[in-house]
Amino acid sequence: MKSYEKLLAANKEWAENVVKNDPDFFNRLLNVQTPEFLWIGCSDSRVPPNEITQTHPGEIFIHRNIANMVVHTDLNMLSVLEYAVNVLKVKHVVVCGHYGCGGVKAAMTRHSVGIINKWLRNIKDVYRFHRDEIDTIADEEARTNKLIELNVQEQVMNLAKTSIIQKAWKDRQAPQLHGWVYDLHDGIINPVFEMEAGAHLDPLYEFDNL
Repeated sequence: MKSYEKLLAANKEWAENVVKNDPDFFNRLLNVQTPEFLWIGCSDSRVPPNEITQTHPGEIFIHRNIANMVVHTDLNMLSVLEYAVNVLKVKHVVVCGHYGCGGVKAAMTRHSVGIINKWLRNIKDVYRFHRDEIDTIADEEARTNKLIELNVQEQVMNLAKTSIIQKAWKDRQAPQLHGWVYDLHDGIINPVFEMEAGAHLDPLYEFDNL
């Protein structure tokens, strides 16, 4: 059996087992989607959101990209955010990175990696903002992991700077924003940053006409 055929066979087995254990499972999901969470995570194949949180289909709305970035010119991410916040009315938005992230590692070097350079430049900016703190760390792995945590924090802040989040905070006092980092060594999620709905921002980033 070819590798991709194994995926199709596994899918069929999974669907059959789901129906066997819960005959109405797919009928319940068919016409309604009411997740409480939007997950903005890394594309890394070792960090599957549903599996590491033990959630079922329909419980988490998911967007993934390299190094779990919230970039204000990324129409894909913004479209997902708009739909999750204003249509699905999610209560929580999670930015989840992971220790050992290859995107963050690449951003800490001066090596060109092709078109991805343009994406990684956003992480380089985070490094520049926090260079004094990061460069005091002697151990290379610890230094990388500190940038991973700080990058998650900055991406949560980038969420708060969007008009999408600020309007939702004004209209319905939600969603709450969370910054988490997943550890590949033990499978545990480490919360590193939180923002309650309506949290104070530098006035420069606050919209007064929403």
